[in-house]
Amino acid sequence: MSPTSRIRVAESADVSAEATIGDGSSVWHLAQVRESAVLGENCVIGRGAYIGTGVRLGDNCKVQNYALVYEPAVLGDGVFIGPAVVLTNDTYPRAVNPDGTLKSAHDWEAVGVTIREGASIGARAVCVAPVTIGAWATIAAGAVVTKDVPDHALMVGVPARRIGWVGRAGQPLERDGDEWRCPVTSTRYAEADGALREVTTND
Repeated sequence: MSPTSRIRVAESADVSAEATIGDGSSVWHLAQVRESAVLGENCVIGRGAYIGTGVRLGDNCKVQNYALVYEPAVLGDGVFIGPAVVLTNDTYPRAVNPDGTLKSAHDWEAVGVTIREGASIGARAVCVAPVTIGAWATIAAGAVVTKDVPDHALMVGVPARRIGWVGRAGQPLERDGDEWRCPVTSTRYAEADGALREVTTND
C-alpha cells in the first residue's frame, strides 16, 4: 500500500495479500477478503462480510454487514448488497460424496452469481447460482432468486417474482400511458416482451 493510498482496512479484517483493493475502498471490522479477489475503487465492505476467492467487484459497490459473496460472483459498478445477503455457488450442495467421503474443492464445480451495474439486493435475500441480476434491478429483502432477473425489475417473494419496475433512483416506476416514468428523475421507459428500455429523445 503506497503512502498516498486512501484504502482503509480495519485491524480485525482479514484481507489476503493476494487480493486487489481499489483506491478509496474500505474493509471494516471482521470482514474477510480472500485470495485473488478484486475490489474496484471506493468500495465498502461491511463488518463481518465475506468476499470469496477470485470474486470481482466494480467501482462504488457496497457490501453490507455479514453478507456472504461466494466465488465466482461478479458485481458491476454501483452494486448494493444488503446485510446478511447470500450469493451461493453450489447448485447441488453436499458435504460428502456418494461413497460417504468428505467432499473437497476438487469434487464440485463452483457456479457464480452475476450482478449488473446499479442493482440492489435487499437484506437477507438469497441469490441461488447460477443467476444473473440485471442492471438497476431491485431484489426485495428476504427474496430468493432462482432465475435470471431482467434490467430494472422489482423482485419479491420466495421464489422471487417480478411485481414492477424500478428506475436508477431505486423508486418504483409509475405507469404513464403506454410508458413508465421515474417519479424522481422523470426518466421515461418503454416495456416490450418482458423487458424495459429507457426512452431517448430520438424515440
